[in-house]
Amino acid sequence: MFRICYLFIMLYFIIQASALSERCNPQDKKALLRIKKELGDPITLQTWDQQTDCCGIWYGVACDPKNNHRVDFLSLSDLNLSQPFPIPSSIGDLPYLDILELNQISNLSGPIPLAISKLPKLQFLTISQTNVYGELPHFLSQLKTLVYINLSYNKLSGQIPSFFSGLRNLQRISFDGNTLTGSIPHSFGYFSNQMSYLTLSRNKLSGTIPASLGRLNLLTVDFSWNMLQGDASMLFGSNKRTNEITLSSNSLAFDIEKVGLPSNLWTLNLNNNRIYGRLPGGLMALKFLTEFNVSYNSLCGEIPSGGSLQGFDVSRYAHNKCLCGSPLPSCKHRA
Repeated sequence: MFRICYLFIMLYFIIQASALSERCNPQDKKALLRIKKELGDPITLQTWDQQTDCCGIWYGVACDPKNNHRVDFLSLSDLNLSQPFPIPSSIGDLPYLDILELNQISNLSGPIPLAISKLPKLQFLTISQTNVYGELPHFLSQLKTLVYINLSYNKLSGQIPSFFSGLRNLQRISFDGNTLTGSIPHSFGYFSNQMSYLTLSRNKLSGTIPASLGRLNLLTVDFSWNMLQGDASMLFGSNKRTNEITLSSNSLAFDIEKVGLPSNLWTLNLNNNRIYGRLPGGLMALKFLTEFNVSYNSLCGEIPSGGSLQGFDVSRYAHNKCLCGSPLPSCKHRA
């Protein structure tokens, strides 16, 4: 009797273990194993084993228990690839993917594949710090559910397409650290009210900032280290919620005294431009300002006394036309 009970107990646990191993959808598992093969079987993916549950211990993989355990999350970073490999086309065979992250993979190369357009539920797309190259493909316009797109620090080139503003769910765009050229699209001023982060730094963008961008109410804007010129005052506004404005290392020229300052501003980097005028007195009222740099411009007049302005290093004000007052030498001394 004991032996029979023991056998039943063992059979129960075998059945349970088998059931658990089947949580991963078979088609999703096949797609993941193809992805592993397309990447040259990197050692980082050694947990991706045919005999184990892809919804359990597989590196960088998660499944949605509310949706029959379909794979909805794939995050691969620091893969030590044996040679340059393109982004696996089999990624397009994970139709329930909600989050896709490919980060810090130096041997990931080639263009962004068409297969990504086959992901109808994708909300978060990150391809960052790789050697992926080519232009921003038009098929990205098919990702209607996209909320966040980070394609920073790759080898992407060409102009920024205007279609991104048609993705009505977008809240964040980060294209920093590529070799993108041309101007910022006029259409970018017509994102939905959800758009909060727009960072295009360290590219080769030129021309003027479209006046339409004044319609946006961004939390963060970073256009630094480009070749932009002319007016940038439309990015400011006392009625805006902006926390960070970084425009350094361009050729922007506008009267800073005439801009309105968001009350929640904590970063204002404008160094290495051609900005002129007097520093606005409203800077004194910014309670959260912790990062500030207006060096290498054409500013004049006395630095407003109050708030946090005197707490910044001299270097943050240096190399202006006739700026004076603490922490620089006094204006009386200049006279």
